[in-house]
Amino acid sequence: MTTIIGRRVVITGMGLTSPLAHGVIPSWQRLIAGKSGIRLLPEAVHGDTAIRVGGLVPSVTEDVHGLDLDALIAPKEQRKSDRFIHLALAAAAEAVEQAGLHNLTEAARQRTATIIATGIGGFHAITQAVKTVTEKGSRKLSPFTIPSFIGNLAASQVAIKYGLKGMLGTPVSACAASIQSIGDAMRVIRYGEADVALAGGTESCVNPVSLGGFQAARALSTDFNDRPALASRPFDAGRDGFVMSEGAGVLVLESLEHAQQRGATILAEVAGYGTTSDAYHITAGPEDGEGAARSMTLALQQAGLAAAELDYVNAHSTSTPVGDVAELNALRQVLGDGARAAISSTKSATGHLLGAAGALGAIFSVLAIREGIAPPSLNIDRLDERAQGLNIVQNEARQMPIRSALVNGFGFGGVNGSLVLKAFNG
Repeated sequence: MTTIIGRRVVITGMGLTSPLAHGVIPSWQRLIAGKSGIRLLPEAVHGDTAIRVGGLVPSVTEDVHGLDLDALIAPKEQRKSDRFIHLALAAAAEAVEQAGLHNLTEAARQRTATIIATGIGGFHAITQAVKTVTEKGSRKLSPFTIPSFIGNLAASQVAIKYGLKGMLGTPVSACAASIQSIGDAMRVIRYGEADVALAGGTESCVNPVSLGGFQAARALSTDFNDRPALASRPFDAGRDGFVMSEGAGVLVLESLEHAQQRGATILAEVAGYGTTSDAYHITAGPEDGEGAARSMTLALQQAGLAAAELDYVNAHSTSTPVGDVAELNALRQVLGDGARAAISSTKSATGHLLGAAGALGAIFSVLAIREGIAPPSLNIDRLDERAQGLNIVQNEARQMPIRSALVNGFGFGGVNGSLVLKAFNG
């Protein structure tokens, strides 16, 4: 088993805005309490599709733990950029605050990377621009049209806000994107190209076009339109598709030396990263999960961790009939039958945030390690027979010692990404 030599990389800050709540702690508290962030969608959002449920970030007017966007970005400025950028700025603000990264020196800003992924980018702005051209002509477009939706503008806007002048990056690798952003951040720090990185993902594309497109691919849930909280059910035999959601998660990564020198609180260690390609199909992975298994194995090897030592897996499983099977088969290959690692898919509570999903999984896994609680997979009425023999955390959170966690993210095009996080032990 090989372990990559280089600087140790730790996590010192986290920020989250999700369908459960705005903020890391309220989202986590609702997650482990078995709450769902999935709700009925307004007609303007679902349009003429058959989809009626989704995961939207609540506003402060709807929820005491909702997002107060006006307090973060002036309404006039909001109109100049797409919501996926707004959500990234909201998550980044919390992460920066927790990490204490304010008042950086010029030298420190030049050694701080910003790597924020997205699967689709400014989808609302794109569809609105097309509508404007169709109905009113191109001369009615705003000069902010293009920078409102380009995928890298979330990372760019965060970097501009905090004056971060190191590497700027935006993986756009579907639902593995934010796993790759955290992996990229780990690499640039490990090999000395940066001392600090803001890394994660953001997504906001729940609208009639995206819902209609995924509906045409028969990927979304429709069987639970009258019971939104039950619609996302990874590992359940009655699952009928994923639930599309929005949100953002950002983590602050640092070299261990840098974090210790400035007296930062260390939340966890990023110990391993693996990414692979299925080279198989544009939307579906192979049923045996071969590429996903290789991704997990690479991450474990880099972390110097045997599969038998792993405590928790935050699975990618999104509640699709085909995709979940591939991951179950991959997990069985890597962990073996009767494996001790507890497994759950937190998408059962949040829905699937596409390019931001891996960042949420990473944040929840850090909290699982720190709190000694494995989050539940909700809505398992009848466990898929192909999950038998695996240690699925069904319906209720489980208190248990967690020293290590594996986080998975798999996406269209056959891209696979896996992270290993560990409790920091000095």
